[in-house]
Amino acid sequence: MKTRSLMACAMLVLGTAAVNAQTLKKVDGVLVDANGMTVYTFDKDTAGNGKSACHGPCATNWPPVAVGDKVTEPYSVVTRDDGSKQLAYKGKPLYLFISDKKPGDRTGDNVKDVWHVVKD
Repeated sequence: MKTRSLMACAMLVLGTAAVNAQTLKKVDGVLVDANGMTVYTFDKDTAGNGKSACHGPCATNWPPVAVGDKVTEPYSVVTRDDGSKQLAYKGKPLYLFISDKKPGDRTGDNVKDVWHVVKD
């Protein structure tokens, strides 16, 4: 139990928190996490291949949505190159955007025409 608490604290310090698929919800037509932060997909990710194409500096700017305890369809889990787990929606890995500062921000939508809010 102590190790689990330390892991949860570490994820919060890094700016990512484990998310149960059930804590994601639609607000104003887009998917957000439990804190109301907009969730994104990356066009360079291939749905269903179980991997993320966003690593290094990309993952610093686009923190992966970590996986919580329960994942049910249409959610799934991908394994990142570092072995960590990331939540996916319809096979596409999910991300937050470092420049979104408050709930409802969508500053990452259409960045470089490859980042998109999740609408469905």
